[in-house]
Amino acid sequence: MKMQYLDHWQVAEALNYPQLIEGLRAAFREQQIQVPPRHHHHYTYSRRRDGENTLLLMPAWEADGYLGVKTVVVAPDNIDEPSIQGQYALYEAATGTPRIIMDAAALTARRTAAASALAADYLAPADARTLLMVGTGTLAPQLIHAHTSVRPIERILIWGRDHGKAQALAQSLQCEAYATEACTDLEKSVHRADIVSCATLSKTPLLHGDWLRPDQHIDLVGAYRPDMREADDTLIKRVALYADALPQALAETGDLAIPIASGQLNPESVRGDLPSLCRNPAPLPRAQDSITCFKSVGHALEDLVAARLVYDRHRHSMAASGPD
Repeated sequence: MKMQYLDHWQVAEALNYPQLIEGLRAAFREQQIQVPPRHHHHYTYSRRRDGENTLLLMPAWEADGYLGVKTVVVAPDNIDEPSIQGQYALYEAATGTPRIIMDAAALTARRTAAASALAADYLAPADARTLLMVGTGTLAPQLIHAHTSVRPIERILIWGRDHGKAQALAQSLQCEAYATEACTDLEKSVHRADIVSCATLSKTPLLHGDWLRPDQHIDLVGAYRPDMREADDTLIKRVALYADALPQALAETGDLAIPIASGQLNPESVRGDLPSLCRNPAPLPRAQDSITCFKSVGHALEDLVAARLVYDRHRHSMAASGPD
């Protein structure tokens, strides 16, 4: 039997944020999915003397369910191609039988955004009305849609190094149920926002702790390598800090690894992760004037949950359509 492949649009169509967020919540709470350490391999290429890509291999399995492996290449210098590309292979865990292969970029974008929204459902102010999106890449619209599914967002501010891209993203969202605005002053925009979501490939801090105001939530999604960071030491020390998975996050992202190495951050200052958050009712009580922060590095549990949903949706669709 020829292996079926689901492309970007088929994966995207199969995943809606309310269902995906609840699937992640249950999986993190129950902890039935086994996740070994993921493999990072950095390699250079000849097109640019200093060019470097990252190959990620991320397996996960459940004893009485599925096993999945995501193979992804992150190519930050891409201009005409997406910076994240790859595929996800899903198997029956008990027999090793391959079931389906699907586009990993769409899967990754949506599960990453859903994980941030899940964290925000516990940590962000319940009445958050303004969201600032820092970054204009593939993840940006997904993070916007995910956050607006868990909080009553009325205004979206968008900042990017390329203001034209920020304007284009704002324009593309104008049919949604909130106002959009491309902004040029990042510091002022941070101060206006109730939730700040940052998804960039920056190697130096974009967000500064001196810019924050009481009763905010910061969502750090970029900085997937130890030499990259989006937030400065002041921000990291000022916030109530959470991560998606401990202890992996402490070493895998520069937002945490760099201040830990310099002695600016005690690893024990990270208050919890998604498994610990999901054992609580949402939202968590917030201390008066507190600032919370969620640092995402990605977790293979999220991929397997999303892939299960895509495969189930595909099977039901095929069953409903009947034989050709």
